[in-house]
Amino acid sequence: MKQEERRQQTIRQLLHSTKELIREKGCHSVTMNDIMDKSGLSKGAIFHYVKSKDEIFAWILQEQVKGTNERFLNEIARGNTTFEGPMKTIAEGLHALEDAQDETNKVLVYLIGREDQPEVAAALRQFHELSVQMSKQWIMSGQRHGVIRETIDAEKTAEMFVLLSLGLRVRSSFPTVSTSFHANEYASFIASILKSD
Repeated sequence: MKQEERRQQTIRQLLHSTKELIREKGCHSVTMNDIMDKSGLSKGAIFHYVKSKDEIFAWILQEQVKGTNERFLNEIARGNTTFEGPMKTIAEGLHALEDAQDETNKVLVYLIGREDQPEVAAALRQFHELSVQMSKQWIMSGQRHGVIRETIDAEKTAEMFVLLSLGLRVRSSFPTVSTSFHANEYASFIASILKSD
C-alpha cells in the first residue's frame, strides 16, 4: 500500500472511530485512550497525524464541509447545471444541521466552548472560512450557469448562509426547544434568495 493510501486509510479509521465514540459518550468524555482502543491504532500512529483530540474533532468539521462540496461537484460533473439538482444535493445535507445527535453539531458546540485555546480558535476560524469559501463557490457556479441571479453578492450571501447554518447547529444542542424554522424552511429560504427568475 502506498504511503498516501495508508495515510488516508488511517485518517478514515481515526475519524470513523472518533465519531462512534462521540455518539456513545459525547465529546467531553472521549479521551485519546478511547480513540486508540476504538480505532485499534497505536499512540504513535495517531500522534503522527494529530496532537490532540481537538485536532481530530476539527477534522470532523472539515470532513463534513468537504463531503457536501464533493457531492455538489459530482452533481455538476454529471452535467446537472440546473438550479434544482445541485440545490437538492445541498438541501439533503441541511437536515443534519438540526440533528442533536449529529457528530458535527456536537463537535462544533464542544469546540466553541474551548475557543480560548489557540489551536481550537484556529480550527474554528478555518472551519468558518472553508464553509464560506465553499458556499461562495457554489453561488458563483450557479451564476456562471445562469441559474442564480448575477446581482447576488456571493461573498455576503455565502456568509449569511453559513451564519444561519451555524445557528441551526448550535440550536440543535439546546434541550427541547420549540422551533418554527427548520431545515426545509432554510432550503426554501436559500432557493428564494438565489434562484434566477
